Amino acid sequence: MGGVGLGRRIGDTLRLPTRPGRVVLVVLVVLALAAAGGGAVALQAPNVLSDLGLRAAAVPEKTLDVPAPDLVALPAAAPTPSSAGLGSVLDPLAGSTALGEFSGIVVDPAAPRGAAPLWQQSPARPLVPGSTGKLLTAAATLLTLDPTDRLATRAVAGAEPGQVVLVGGGDPTLTALPEGRTGTYPDPARLDELVAEVKQALPGQAITSVVVDTSAWTGPELAEGWDSADVAGGFVAPMTPLMLDGGRRDTGVQDTPRVADPARAAGQAFADKLGAARVTEGTAPPNAKELGRVVSAPVSILVEHLMTTSDNVLAESLARTVALNRQADPSFTGSAEAVLAALAQSGFDVSGARMVDGSGLSTADAVPATLLASVLQSAAAPSGPDQGPEFLRPIVTGLPVAGGDGTLDDRFGTGAAAAGRGVVRAKTGTLTGVSSLAGVVTDVDGRLLVFALMSNGQSPATVRPRLDTIAATLSRCGCR
Repeated sequence: MGGVGLGRRIGDTLRLPTRPGRVVLVVLVVLALAAAGGGAVALQAPNVLSDLGLRAAAVPEKTLDVPAPDLVALPAAAPTPSSAGLGSVLDPLAGSTALGEFSGIVVDPAAPRGAAPLWQQSPARPLVPGSTGKLLTAAATLLTLDPTDRLATRAVAGAEPGQVVLVGGGDPTLTALPEGRTGTYPDPARLDELVAEVKQALPGQAITSVVVDTSAWTGPELAEGWDSADVAGGFVAPMTPLMLDGGRRDTGVQDTPRVADPARAAGQAFADKLGAARVTEGTAPPNAKELGRVVSAPVSILVEHLMTTSDNVLAESLARTVALNRQADPSFTGSAEAVLAALAQSGFDVSGARMVDGSGLSTADAVPATLLASVLQSAAAPSGPDQGPEFLRPIVTGLPVAGGDGTLDDRFGTGAAAAGRGVVRAKTGTLTGVSSLAGVVTDVDGRLLVFALMSNGQSPATVRPRLDTIAATLSRCGCR
């Protein structure tokens, strides 16, 4: 019933012949809409009756109290902590030998990029970042792609009758779960939808075989510095541009063992749903007819999810997408170079940074805390007509909340670190001998601060509580 509004439907279907009947119907519709609109509208209903001639006099309207918002903007004039004040409380904590090789920095996101840090300790020293390296991939993604862009998986006609080619486009969120069920990814593309589109495009035609096309990416499936045990351990999958639910065996668990051949598994699931008996590997014919396509959630949503869950597979997929958009080689090497190039082109100083992957899972990665802080500073900076755009804001909105969700849900629970619960939002990074924490925190004066803390050489069991304590101390300190 395109273009037909509520009033037209009432007139066409009920056809009330008398004026009184029409008035009663209008009143009922008005009252129904008022009730749906909330208390403020409903309180005006007696005067609606008066206006329609159904009540002799208007009833005085009740004056409503103005609600006081629980969440308010931070005060723009909140005082900035001094370097001396921060040093007096952070230096003793950061000077502990238990932190091993340490680098840290605190900056004001409202200050111009390049302004002097509020506090620092060896901030230019490149250290292995762990998953805080995902901040670089997330920023490059948002700077390279449109936030509404989506990753696509396509089905095209094969070279033979009855053959369909499943073309991977780098979307790890594709799922074989039925509508109404979702695994770990938000609003995933659905294999069932792609199957339905293929059947609609080939009515009555028997589909005999499926070809799996993973030619969108190049190079090895595991990066330098990765441990192959991480696949069985559930932290990453062999990287191919076609997989279901990030290659997970258990689609509802974030870190669960992954399948050894994600593309083959996806092709087999597709073939089973189409009734095809054979699955092979190959490439789509040139200019093949597209039979269907399904897409992921928007890039901005994927970045938020990446920040919250620290999903390694999603990070690698986004890095490859950056490489393809920058016409670079979509391999581990090419995508890592493309990420840093995108940041450099946007004015970030990437001196000293070396990435060999997009997730920070590699022990061969090295990043200075200054770069992590600079990315977060831009993401958290004030925005508006005179202050700049919000290109990087999904990085901040996706950061886990201390003691609340994501990779911080079980941290900041005891001792001095407990003061940071609900106040600190940060990206974590943990590998053997590697601990990092980079995010934002609001101090007692209402000033938003950005911090990046990195440690190499000591056990995370020892270091992580100390990093949490430093971040929590920032939340308690006006430090002027």
